Amino acid sequence: MSKRPPPDPVAVLRGHRASVTDLCFHPFKNILFSGSTDGELRIWDTLQHRTMSSSWVHSAAHGIISIVSSGENRVISQGRDGTVKLWDIGEGGLSRSPLTTIKTNSYHFCKLSLLNAEIKPTEVTKNNQGSEIPATKLEGEGPNFVATAGQDLSMVEIWDVNNAEKIITLPCYSTSSDNSPKSRGMCMAVQAFMPSGSNAYANVISGYEDGSMVLWDIRNPALPVISVKFHSEPVLSLSIDNLCGGGVSGSADEKIVMFRLDPSTGSCLVRKEIVLERPGISGTSIRPDGKIFATAGWDHRLRVYDYRKGNALAILKYHHAMCNAVTFSASSKLMASSSEDATIALWEIYPPKN
Repeated sequence: MSKRPPPDPVAVLRGHRASVTDLCFHPFKNILFSGSTDGELRIWDTLQHRTMSSSWVHSAAHGIISIVSSGENRVISQGRDGTVKLWDIGEGGLSRSPLTTIKTNSYHFCKLSLLNAEIKPTEVTKNNQGSEIPATKLEGEGPNFVATAGQDLSMVEIWDVNNAEKIITLPCYSTSSDNSPKSRGMCMAVQAFMPSGSNAYANVISGYEDGSMVLWDIRNPALPVISVKFHSEPVLSLSIDNLCGGGVSGSADEKIVMFRLDPSTGSCLVRKEIVLERPGISGTSIRPDGKIFATAGWDHRLRVYDYRKGNALAILKYHHAMCNAVTFSASSKLMASSSEDATIALWEIYPPKN
């Protein structure tokens, strides 16, 4: 019996004039945000497959690294110009100027990660200057914390986007041992997450230039919980599942690694290694329902896998240049991919039964 051919995109969104570096869905509206290397942020209607608004939010010389949807009326853009900007989304599109601008003075390719949860004062009592961390709220919106590579590119910084204040640096001081972050090289990927439960606390997992990954408990910013090395080349993408019980890493090497994670015991173990014919994974994403995950490859291909078993389900060949990012809608019904070919593809692949 012959295998069914892989599906075509249900829609292709054209309008960007440069490589589309990142994209994300609105948490519940039929909206997709995308950012490109010329600094343009576009808002798309995913039902009518058209541009709703377009704005240049970072300089064309630096472009956009990352786009994150934050609540009902907010979107965060990160540029290679050393800034992170919080925008309001009105009826006509983006606000004329950002609500806040963080000047990280950090110039890199590490995409930020949003932690849309409260960081309790008991978790981190003092920031880097030794002063008390202020309460963080923006009227009408919940807390907004982002983790990203720091001004010292070997470190991770957590910022309060609402107040444009740095909360903490991981590690909070540099050590001279072999465990020093500098020995790992630049931070290339980061993912912040909050396990469920009344005793839960914020965690950060970061990937480095030497192929290592480090788990941080922000209550103890001086030392990592654990450091592992699953890759031989720089870690380029990290995704954690919604249960915070594991995740997927992509790298410049020829491996995709599925791993188990237990923040409470500080364990991070390989669950399965997937060996590729051609190296290079720019992006990874686990679908919210935990059924499948997808990767964006340097070889112009998207790969879809069963998240429970790690079996390959499909190889999608639409894009004509390196794939930069892949993401799923909150409903798990749509997948979106972006590429250096300046296009965005929308996919309905293994849709949930309900």
